[in-house]
Amino acid sequence: MSLLFSETVLGPLKLQNRLVMCPLTRSRAIDNIPNTLMAQYYAQRASVGLIITEGTSPSPNGLGYPRIPGIFSPAQVAGWKPVTEGVYPKGAKIFMQLMHCGRIGHPLNLPAGARLLAPSAVAAAGEMYTDAEGPKPHPVPQAMTEPDIQAAIAEYVQAAKNAVAARFDGIELHSANGYLLEQFIRPNSNQRTDRYGGPIENRARFVLEVVEAVIGAIGQDRVGIRLSPFGVFNDMPLYPAMEADYTWLAQQLNARGLVYIHLVDHSPQGAPPVPASMKATFRNEFKRTLILSGGYDAARAESDLAAGKCDLVAVGRPILANPDLVFRWKTGAALNAPDGATFYTPGPKGYTDYPVLAG
Repeated sequence: MSLLFSETVLGPLKLQNRLVMCPLTRSRAIDNIPNTLMAQYYAQRASVGLIITEGTSPSPNGLGYPRIPGIFSPAQVAGWKPVTEGVYPKGAKIFMQLMHCGRIGHPLNLPAGARLLAPSAVAAAGEMYTDAEGPKPHPVPQAMTEPDIQAAIAEYVQAAKNAVAARFDGIELHSANGYLLEQFIRPNSNQRTDRYGGPIENRARFVLEVVEAVIGAIGQDRVGIRLSPFGVFNDMPLYPAMEADYTWLAQQLNARGLVYIHLVDHSPQGAPPVPASMKATFRNEFKRTLILSGGYDAARAESDLAAGKCDLVAVGRPILANPDLVFRWKTGAALNAPDGATFYTPGPKGYTDYPVLAG
């Protein structure tokens, strides 16, 4: 039996295989509340070892995109319960990804009273799609005050507790892809001069405070984090000290004992590749589970697992288009092609209607 399809563990959890479903924004949460269509979608894909949900906002302020779910209201907690209830009978474990979009958003996508917040008042390049008026330039966000930072930490804590109440196995902190946590890490978006800005020890302070607070609330075995060193998505340019900064961060995260680091490499979508030395640093410095993602097929996943480069392999588009990806990879069957035109559209088309094979 291959490593990819063999059982393993994630902290105290037993996983039925080493394949992980990546977090994939799909924009089906009408009014930001999970629904039965979403429950069907996740249940279809629960033959993997671990599902990481789409980015889910811990705060009204974090709802940067149209139709993304939240986990800050009783209605949202109730909406997520059918998702976990649909996944567990199929054998998968499931973590919720907490994604605060920070400056990657637009007021037209936010509920009344919410604010577009970021480390500094620096607009991201590019545009945000809004259902109301189509694409709009990213506006200048409000720079977070220290009370705003403390309030955001409290929101992450409550969101983690809410995820556990919705019967999730744990949560993944989205500190990648140019969203709020990474906005603090990166020097282009963090131009603060207080204790949250300047050297990496300060720029990473918010991230580490969130990690510590959430671990304190739900336990280290229920907390993972996603990072994208060398990622450039959402106006996160490369900078000279990046490898040194992320090496320091790997050491700090290891010291806090969270259950996994999920390292994403966006080079298959045209971003700069994450150097092998950077991936090796995380493998060496972080002593718990390491998940790698980015353009994997079955052969490369098996190769990297066998070489000890990671413990789990996460995939996105292949499982988006192939709910039965485990069966297809095991048998060498052909794969459905993903339909990019329906990645973010409402409704079942391109979401729950991909064909599966008998067997």
